[in-house]
Amino acid sequence: MTRPVALVTGSSRGIGLATAEALARAGFALAVNGPDDDADLAAAVQTVQAAGGDAVAAPFDVTDLAAHDAHLAAIEDVLGPLTTLVNNAGVGVMRRGDPLDVQTDSWDRCLEVNSKAMFFLTQAFAKRLLSRDRDAALFHAIVNITSSNAAAVAVPRAEYCASKAAAAMVSQTWAVRLGPENIAVYDVRPGLIATDMTAPVIAQYAERAKDGLTLIPRVGQPQEIGTIVASLAAGHLPYTTGQVIAADAGMLVPRF
Repeated sequence: MTRPVALVTGSSRGIGLATAEALARAGFALAVNGPDDDADLAAAVQTVQAAGGDAVAAPFDVTDLAAHDAHLAAIEDVLGPLTTLVNNAGVGVMRRGDPLDVQTDSWDRCLEVNSKAMFFLTQAFAKRLLSRDRDAALFHAIVNITSSNAAAVAVPRAEYCASKAAAAMVSQTWAVRLGPENIAVYDVRPGLIATDMTAPVIAQYAERAKDGLTLIPRVGQPQEIGTIVASLAAGHLPYTTGQVIAADAGMLVPRF
């Protein structure tokens, strides 16, 4: 029997791990990804397996563009044909501060990981899907995790915002290209989510949420994003593609 098989990049912790767990509970087999030296990867695989999924480690650097196809092939050799790609791997700025002080190393790192790697891994994934017959009973999808900062400026993190805006356009581009091929593409934009990346500032954001920054007055949890992604990946929003899912508790709803 065929089954849905997903690769979730950056899934050894945080939103990526919560997403892999949610997909496992939904019946997906999982490739759990992190860098080659990721000390959390083995434990993450065990966590996903405990959630009920057939899971394997897929250690590779998403910025190694030339190796993308080989890594996808290795995953398929073990789990079977991939149906789903979740582009979650991402990095923050190297230094928060005035845009006048942004340096090229931080700019390049944000764009390389958050948008360039996303584009080319999606390209490699799409080429594999389009090169073979696909089981029509299985939903095929790409879910990109971008950010509220794809639309909303955070002045101390200008290069991050630019990279997420680029990632949002990557999502739109692939939605247009792959829609006729019956491959759905979605852009999930988390807002204030409690993760390792946001740990240094999440307490102050929690207070701002209570004061009205978000319509639901609290910060979100990685498991909530995982539930959203699993719903999309399972095809529970039929007859859709190209949607932006603002998982931000209403933070960016225009208001007076």
